[in-house]
Amino acid sequence: MNLYATKKTAAEGMLDIALFLANITHMKTVIEQGAGYRYYAAVLTLISFSLALQIVAGVLIIIIARRDLNVVSNQKRLDYLNNVTTGVIFATTVVNFFVSFFGSKRTGFFRWLLARLHF
Repeated sequence: MNLYATKKTAAEGMLDIALFLANITHMKTVIEQGAGYRYYAAVLTLISFSLALQIVAGVLIIIIARRDLNVVSNQKRLDYLNNVTTGVIFATTVVNFFVSFFGSKRTGFFRWLLARLHF
């Protein structure tokens, strides 16, 4: 049981890191577009909130991974922390949905690429 929980926690951590890096890249893109972008403040706020939630989730994942699930006295606390972590990750998913909804300004790159490829 402990091996499964450890692997699950490690997988969650890797996915959290991937999403964290994607959000940093998205934030960099929005900042490069400048304040003239229609939803500039909203997107930056949402991405910042998402990054903060991801940091909280990462810390919780590290705490969960360092505890032994086989110790009976740890099981109740680990179950609670796992539920809190799941809630934080769900909130992060909802925030990232709104970040994607607002999106970023079109750059015209896709149209340029299609023109070059003769599609």
